[in-house]
Amino acid sequence: MSPNTAGALLMMASMAAFVTNDTFLKLTGGTLPLFQLVFMRSIMGTILILIVARSLGPLRLYASTHDKWVIVLRSLAEVLTAYLFLNALFHMPLGNLTAIMQVVPLTVTLGSALIFREAVGWRRMLAIAVGLGGVLLIIRPGGDGFNVWSIYALGAVAGVTVRDLITRSLSHEVSGMTVTLGTMVCVLIATGLASLTEEWQPVSGESVKFIGGAAVFVSIGYFAGIQAMRRGDVAFNAPFRYTGLIAAMIIGFLVFDEVPKPLTFLGAGIVMTTGLFTFYRERKLSKSA
Repeated sequence: MSPNTAGALLMMASMAAFVTNDTFLKLTGGTLPLFQLVFMRSIMGTILILIVARSLGPLRLYASTHDKWVIVLRSLAEVLTAYLFLNALFHMPLGNLTAIMQVVPLTVTLGSALIFREAVGWRRMLAIAVGLGGVLLIIRPGGDGFNVWSIYALGAVAGVTVRDLITRSLSHEVSGMTVTLGTMVCVLIATGLASLTEEWQPVSGESVKFIGGAAVFVSIGYFAGIQAMRRGDVAFNAPFRYTGLIAAMIIGFLVFDEVPKPLTFLGAGIVMTTGLFTFYRERKLSKSA
């Protein structure tokens, strides 16, 4: 399996996990303050990661000074992203929010070309641009679906872009599990302190189950996303973020009765087509090489 293929599969797994995490959080119905909710999820997620890491062998927490700073900066970007994204999540349909987040492949690809000087062929750029056009069909700027919470979502796009480009700076010596644990602990500390400014609310047994489910899938999403950004070309992996949109539309329909409009279906079809084309193009280039 080539690094690009592995990166694409990890990216799809990450997107599916994050959408499932979002679903569990949305199912709490906004009954808990935001920071309390994320703090409780982070506690469960940290415990889960420690258990999994220990079962796989000794947890290597060593990291160079450079990697430690990268992990800290990445975690700060994650905290900001979580705040913006979750605020939008409780005020927007899941499919619409996920659609706005699909701007990330373009921003990450452009960032990788500018910062890391990665070669981005015109076919890949065209595929990503066409996919972005499909996303615009879903968002329909200027329509009723575009509001202040969409701005929060766009802020989350910027946070994810910075986070993923920072991840690219990690050395190969630091393990993905260490980065995942470091991110979860930083989010736990930040949201724990922020939750002191809120009045905590009692937690029902049903909410505990939803938060526990979110903790499992956000941990998977963190790990798979980190590994995806460290394998293959960013320009190749980026379009596979679009698969999260398809997952969100399906879950939105089955769980929240959110029926996509015809233009949404058209945009989703364009998004899937561009992702498949990029995958086909990579396979063809690999065989030629």
